[in-house]
Amino acid sequence: MAKTDVERKSKNSLLIRKTKKESDSSGIRVISRAAEILKIVSKHPEGLTLREISDRVRLPRSTVQRIVSALDDANLLIPASPTSGVRLGPELIALGSLAKQFDIIETLRPLLVQLAKDLGETVDLAVLGSEKAVVVDQIPGVHPLMAVSNVGTSLPLHCSASGKALLATIQPEELAKLKKHYRLTARTKNSICDWDVLMTELEEIRRSGLAYDREECFTGICAIGAALRAPTGEFASISMPVPSERFLRTEKTLVSTLLERTGTMQSRFMR
Repeated sequence: MAKTDVERKSKNSLLIRKTKKESDSSGIRVISRAAEILKIVSKHPEGLTLREISDRVRLPRSTVQRIVSALDDANLLIPASPTSGVRLGPELIALGSLAKQFDIIETLRPLLVQLAKDLGETVDLAVLGSEKAVVVDQIPGVHPLMAVSNVGTSLPLHCSASGKALLATIQPEELAKLKKHYRLTARTKNSICDWDVLMTELEEIRRSGLAYDREECFTGICAIGAALRAPTGEFASISMPVPSERFLRTEKTLVSTLLERTGTMQSRFMR
């Protein structure tokens, strides 16, 4: 009896393992088919019907319908019209944005590391978020007293070096729309809270390539920033926040080095 029980248990274990293996294989097949459907639909911005997708991927219409339904639930596909067909969904835009940020980080990190090493100051990389500058990478400085924020921190567009540098890259028509509802909130007594004053400063940033924050965002912290267009086509800003006392002593070196390095990097991108 004991032997039979062991054999039965052994067979059941093998059955469980086999079932799990088959389940994994089935899951991989579904993912592969879903990816293939997304690629095919991406080539047809006007949308494709289930029958058209079925013909192109050579799968039964019922199988395609199940996969498309799951992709629709995840907003990866959406109806192309009220009656028939599907096209790529808005969730892919968010995923694409994340991919772009990763490309920018990977591309610009060597510059950030070298800047931090040469100057000993914290170097931030930020991109334009929803009416804010978002820090997506940072190389901390080496000084005992330094300015450090977390990756993911949001900085105001009107009173941070990163924000102003990015704000200066926005097209005039988009900037006009922003002015209608973006509030110039005072973060410190030095914050710019007048659009006319800010617009004049943005013109200077476009001319010189440099944006300044002189204790406008945080009391006791100054910063300089410069924007450049990454190979992805998206603008990013590189900035260095520095305690005010040290900033005043080293400003000329910080300015010349940041301009030189970002200029060199931008030239490489334009090749």
